[in-house]
Amino acid sequence: MPRYALQIEYHGAPFVGWQRQTDLASVQGAVEAALARLEPGPHTIAAAGRTDAGVHALGQVAHCDLSREWEPFRLSEALNYHLKPLPVAVRACTRVADDWHARFSATERRYVFRLLMRRAPATHDAGLVWQVPRQLDPELMRQAATHLVGRHDFTTFRSKICQAASPVKTLDELRITEVESWSGPEMRFHLRARSFLHNQVRSFVGTLERVGAGAMSPDQVRGALEARDRAQCGPVCPPQGLYLASVGYPEDPFAG
Repeated sequence: MPRYALQIEYHGAPFVGWQRQTDLASVQGAVEAALARLEPGPHTIAAAGRTDAGVHALGQVAHCDLSREWEPFRLSEALNYHLKPLPVAVRACTRVADDWHARFSATERRYVFRLLMRRAPATHDAGLVWQVPRQLDPELMRQAATHLVGRHDFTTFRSKICQAASPVKTLDELRITEVESWSGPEMRFHLRARSFLHNQVRSFVGTLERVGAGAMSPDQVRGALEARDRAQCGPVCPPQGLYLASVGYPEDPFAG
């Protein structure tokens, strides 16, 4: 059976998350239903990451096995036709080796979190950013972020329902940039790692927002990390500002 890699973009608001759930709208379920319109199912696809309810993707990657050969462009066009009107799109499609796996072949995931700083309710970016009604101190947030980069036990920043075998992970990058978007001033958090714990990114951002607001110091973030105690974490921020930006592989299957 030929295997295809799909690069998928979606708006997470209408879905319970990536993972298929009985009688609930999921991104996985939407793509599998579209595949069933092309070839008899059932279809089961695998993805690089399982995003939560309300989380978006710019470059989620999944793979599917089909019974016949498809020209990749025609497959992506057919899927996009059957995905309408859902806010899900296949941005790219390519044939891959039979043993290539969207999750297990991946070497890194990149996330971006958008935090909008303004008092008036967001209109055009509603549901696409986390909005706070105050200006934050970016330098204090960057100081705090340095304590989180590297290999650590991230128990403090791990959901109690996380199913990962170990809380020890290596965070390769946590970079904070300032952007003047059309909705107003934003902080954007750029995170990169081979893998993440459940709610790890949202726990980081919620804690760093408290630093930027002056409610925590950078040293308190280091202390919270070292405590390995979930109670030391700042608030877990809402999901709507979080995007799975891209997935890295030893060789980019979509290059060229």
